[in-house]
Amino acid sequence: MTVLAEGQMSHDAVAEQPELKRVMGPWLLLLFIVGDILGTGIYALTGQVAKQVGGVVWLPFLVAFVVALLTAFSYLELVTKYPRAAGAALYTHRAFGIHFFTFIVAFAVMCSGITSSATASRAFAANFSQAFGLNLAGTMGITLIGLAFMALVAAINFRGVGESVKTNVVLTCVELSGLLIIIFIGLWAIGAGQGDVSRAFEFRTSPDTSFVWPVIAATTLAFFAMVGFEDSVNMAEETKDPTRIFPKILLAGLFITGAIYVLVSISAITLVSPAELGTGETPLLKVVQAGAPNFPVWIFGFITMFAVANSALINMLMASRLVYGMSREHVLPGALGKVHVTRRTPYVAIGFTTLLAFVLITFVGEIPALGGTTALLLLCVFTVVNVAVLVLRKDRVEHKHFRTPTIVPVLGALTCAFLVGPWTGRDPAQYRIAGVLLAIGVVLWVVTVFVNRTTGVKPTDPLMQDIGGSGPQN
Repeated sequence: MTVLAEGQMSHDAVAEQPELKRVMGPWLLLLFIVGDILGTGIYALTGQVAKQVGGVVWLPFLVAFVVALLTAFSYLELVTKYPRAAGAALYTHRAFGIHFFTFIVAFAVMCSGITSSATASRAFAANFSQAFGLNLAGTMGITLIGLAFMALVAAINFRGVGESVKTNVVLTCVELSGLLIIIFIGLWAIGAGQGDVSRAFEFRTSPDTSFVWPVIAATTLAFFAMVGFEDSVNMAEETKDPTRIFPKILLAGLFITGAIYVLVSISAITLVSPAELGTGETPLLKVVQAGAPNFPVWIFGFITMFAVANSALINMLMASRLVYGMSREHVLPGALGKVHVTRRTPYVAIGFTTLLAFVLITFVGEIPALGGTTALLLLCVFTVVNVAVLVLRKDRVEHKHFRTPTIVPVLGALTCAFLVGPWTGRDPAQYRIAGVLLAIGVVLWVVTVFVNRTTGVKPTDPLMQDIGGSGPQN
């Protein structure tokens, strides 16, 4: 990219750039969206949700689906209005035009990718231990496996990984197969008169609180399982006729994954009590062992590891490339934008994001805290996106685009903002983790501003060069 004195890319340089090839039709886009949403969340957090609400473990996932659906309508208006390979940072800058605010949104997306990857590494380690019968020395053994796994992800990231649409189809089928196994085992057990279906309608209550607040608290965790749909906006330039097919395909993908999550939750709670499901970090493995004791547990463990490993890799790829992009746009230190001569990968950005993940795995560790922080960061970003839709209504474009009813982004902003607040029962540790991560970003931004002023360099306008990346897979 050529950076001019005004900090913008020349119009000739923009014109010389070839367009991305539009290869994604409706079915490939649907598989991409479903595969992006499926992942660590449902595999790792089902038990923690059950611990919060009891037998109605499916209800927080349903509420999270409704909240995600509201925000999805906002993304649909923006992606059909501005069909470019961009994310929340670009929409934020179009709406508000404040570089620091744009940076914070982009950095929050990057941090959500790291916390999501740390969650996946923890889930990978727990399932690896259970599936292969390893007798690890408590938390330390799980942590060491998680660190080793994250180091392997960094090595693959450094070597260079290109995920094609065809690869995504394969990964989606593997991830989906594990959840379909749970649904099938649950339905088989119900048909055979096993388990206790009535548990699916039992709330965990106490004399001091009604069932509402536990459901809200559990929703802040379950929301982690619904993130990923926002990634699809980055495929806009590679989708055939995005203005026409995006709305129905994105909504179809959300409804499919929402239905799968509800069915998985009902199957799980039918076969395993809430108390048992809420202990440990491998809830769905317990469901397989209870409903199909003769089923080779290592097979399901392998499927689970494959699903969460894919989530970790894609999120670390996103996070490192987003750090690299922000560095190249002169909003993060230039050293983070260095590219390895041989591998042609952003090795400093990879090292930086991996180091943050190491710290989270070592000093935070627990899946609920990491997954909850991911949801917290993205709920903040989604609140901004919903408001941006309303602000950008004054920005007219020549082509036709999807327009969501005004009440939808209003409700989306209110619900996302509500779920961010401490009144939901969110673990205070999640605010501390998010605050520390964003504080690191602010320090780096201040250093970069000082260096830019000293050298006379100005940040590139995100309207001219997309710096927004995709959000995390859950």
